[in-house]
Amino acid sequence: MMKRHCLPCLALLAAVAGAHAAPIDRQAVVKRHNPHMTGIDPMSPLSVGNGRFAFTADVTGLQTLPDHYHEKGTPTETGARWSWHEHANPNGYKLSDVNREYTAWGRTVGYPMNTKIPAGQWLRENPHIHPLPQIGFVMTGTDARAITPADVANVDQRLDMWKGQLDSRVRLLGQAVSVTSAVSPDSDTLALRIRSPLLANKRVAVRIALPYGYRPGAHHNPPLDWSHPEGHQSTVLEKTSRKLVVEHRRDTARYAMTVASAAPLTISQPGPHVFEITPRSGETLELTVSFAKDGTAPSPDAATVFATSSAHWDRFWRSGAAIDLAGSTDPRAAELERRVVLSQYLTAIQLGDEMPASESGLTTSTWYGKHHTEMVWWHTAHFALWGRPDFTARTLTWFQRTLPVARNVAAERGLKGARWMKMTGPGGRESPGGNPLIIWNQPHPIHLAELLYRANPTKETLERYRELVFDTADCMASMLNWDEKNKRYVLGPPLWIAQEIYDQATSMNPTYELSYWARGLEIAQQWRERLGMPRDAGWEQRRTNLSKLPQKDGKYVAIESNPDTWDNVDSRHDHPSFLMALGQLPGDGVDRQVMRNTLDAVLATWDWQTKIWGWDYPMIAMTAARLDAPELAVGVLLKSDGPNNGYTKAGHNPNKRLPVYLPGNGSLLAAVALMAGGWDGNTRATPGFPTDGTWVVRAEGFARLP
Repeated sequence: MMKRHCLPCLALLAAVAGAHAAPIDRQAVVKRHNPHMTGIDPMSPLSVGNGRFAFTADVTGLQTLPDHYHEKGTPTETGARWSWHEHANPNGYKLSDVNREYTAWGRTVGYPMNTKIPAGQWLRENPHIHPLPQIGFVMTGTDARAITPADVANVDQRLDMWKGQLDSRVRLLGQAVSVTSAVSPDSDTLALRIRSPLLANKRVAVRIALPYGYRPGAHHNPPLDWSHPEGHQSTVLEKTSRKLVVEHRRDTARYAMTVASAAPLTISQPGPHVFEITPRSGETLELTVSFAKDGTAPSPDAATVFATSSAHWDRFWRSGAAIDLAGSTDPRAAELERRVVLSQYLTAIQLGDEMPASESGLTTSTWYGKHHTEMVWWHTAHFALWGRPDFTARTLTWFQRTLPVARNVAAERGLKGARWMKMTGPGGRESPGGNPLIIWNQPHPIHLAELLYRANPTKETLERYRELVFDTADCMASMLNWDEKNKRYVLGPPLWIAQEIYDQATSMNPTYELSYWARGLEIAQQWRERLGMPRDAGWEQRRTNLSKLPQKDGKYVAIESNPDTWDNVDSRHDHPSFLMALGQLPGDGVDRQVMRNTLDAVLATWDWQTKIWGWDYPMIAMTAARLDAPELAVGVLLKSDGPNNGYTKAGHNPNKRLPVYLPGNGSLLAAVALMAGGWDGNTRATPGFPTDGTWVVRAEGFARLP
């Protein structure tokens, strides 16, 4: 007997079969977007890395021109997500020292908001990310001087993303120089293969300089600090003709560095924190520079690192999803494909660690290297949607490790479960400022856990994350307040919504957050049912009696307590976050026509110049795609007449003072995943792309969004 199938399913299967008639030539897609530098571009240094460690180089293949790149564009640094430092706290500052009290719903709660006093400054700045050494060419001999951009000519630098290998060829001081570099996927090891007559005649050396840290006073792109040689220690533990082992300490912060080579080296130490390395003879220098937080750094040989890097990246690109836009006639298609490929590479080398990344990843320091948990979804959801859920899972391990901290935060505020911190470091301690009142970070662990379950729908997945999901949901439910007059549950006050312009003390019922609360609680209930448990009655009472999404004149507004979105132009800047209720999310409580009216109003009247960030464009594109408006989705995704939607030759998305802003890359990939792979209930292949014939989209391996 023939099985019965729903007609939409048959239509979808037919469309997918037609679109995927032949596998995508993934190597061809990647290689046509390998960056190729032919001149010095300070906005586009290129990086190699493994997700927890990265090395960013200028056109010489090393960090030879750090001041020029820092002053004119993007710093060239070496960084690891595990490397942190904290100043001493002799005064014993604690978060309660900077509390500001808010009274609402019959109770008063303190939130650590005051950054204007010494305690607030210390708590905000500590701990902070600690840079690893700078590795660059330096002139040696009696005529030595600083190398400048004028000393560099004939640039030919190529990043082979399929191999994770950077090949740099220049003329330096009139002589040919070639540098090949890669990072091991198995250890925090940089491999270098350097050739130049300058090495043979001892005109240059490779200089490894260990900084004190970052210069204080700037929380975005601070320069390295070389001014306190007495304030840190670089101790040589071993020095032979083929190996140098150094332990670096600053206060309680420590890392180990091992420099190793199969051939004899000449190693000198012209300063307490500086080492200069040349080959004992000849013009070839092949070495590895390895780092570790604990113990001694490993010392694999360079050939092994190059081989394992190549194999790792081959597996990466052949795994998960892929998209090919080569047959498109729309002139924007090639640029979108370039951004997609480069964003996959950049997020893989900078966001793949168990310690969530800061918004500038491993390229430079922003917000003292701390991560913002509201950005975790944009940083890591796309990995699961692109069929690489292991990356998403690594990030969730931090939430599991810091669950006791989040439980304490909840208890201090009279809440149940776990209340997630906003701006934080490895240990999870919150940072003062407006941060503690942001709430849209709260449901993220539930949503990300659901994406992992959809990727691997087993009881093992449910058991692995059940505690995280249920504690997060418990807190979400307890954050709702009963409005007896209107017989409903409300969210806030106090709170700070994703559109960060409203009074925190009075804000109540933001559109996006209300919809996310409904979705998060529903997912948590589904997890209970999958585990053979009944629905939680308290969660269900709150979910089914939530306030309606606020609207006015047929359009959604940002927030019920100040519904002036469409009446006041000053309320139409920053993130149009209410669009996320149907875009990032499937639309709990959303009326599609009202949302379409809202989208049209945003596109027509929003202030795109004052303050809009790189993740806003893809977020809006997701809403357009779900509203069956693919032309609008593509248009806003590649919108060129507003700030913060450009991508450098290296693939980075600069935002205002930030040369590197990874939420832009991550949200782009999430949007493309939805546009190419669809969402639950969608019946058309590649539903986020126009069907007028100008876009030819071949897509494979994408997971659907809820």
